Amino acid sequence: MNEKTLYSAAEQDDVATVKTLVSKGASIDARDANGRTALLVAIQRNRVDAARALIEAGADVNAKDNISDSPYLYAGARGHIEILKMTLEHGADLKSTNRYGGTALIPASERGHVEAVSMLIEAGVYVDHVNKLGWTALLEAIILADGGPRHVEIVSRLINAGADVNLADKDGVTPLRHARKNGYVQMVSLLEKAGAR
Repeated sequence: MNEKTLYSAAEQDDVATVKTLVSKGASIDARDANGRTALLVAIQRNRVDAARALIEAGADVNAKDNISDSPYLYAGARGHIEILKMTLEHGADLKSTNRYGGTALIPASERGHVEAVSMLIEAGVYVDHVNKLGWTALLEAIILADGGPRHVEIVSRLINAGADVNLADKDGVTPLRHARKNGYVQMVSLLEKAGAR
């Protein structure tokens, strides 16, 4: 079956086979048992060349698998910059959300992917989107992070992008209170300068 071979070629970054199979009519957005397309398989292994070949051949960058991951969302969450850029250039749905109800910006912020965060902000992802946990990208960069330099930089970039520094979590706890509780001095300073209460 061409599709099984396509998944395998995508996983192994075998661009020649990917291109051959697509040209012979393999269904580019066919799903495996987990609902993944060949593009998502490639992206999960950070196979840039295979991803490029599939995207250029018209693979859907927004096709979600059984757990609501799409090529675009996964690339953003994992900080796969080259692939994220390609998905943004090929119709990424900036409003699409993962299984936690978060945009790509939220896990990128939580995981400390500074460049991905900048790219997503620049692309126009809404910075104050609230996920199912009641958290924004700013809250996740404070609550689920280690307070280190990458997360401080992300907090700074989110603030500069207009994030609401007083948008509290579902329990009414503000970003500033979380930062203080965690002892994140640099974050506290950035938030206070931005008018956080």
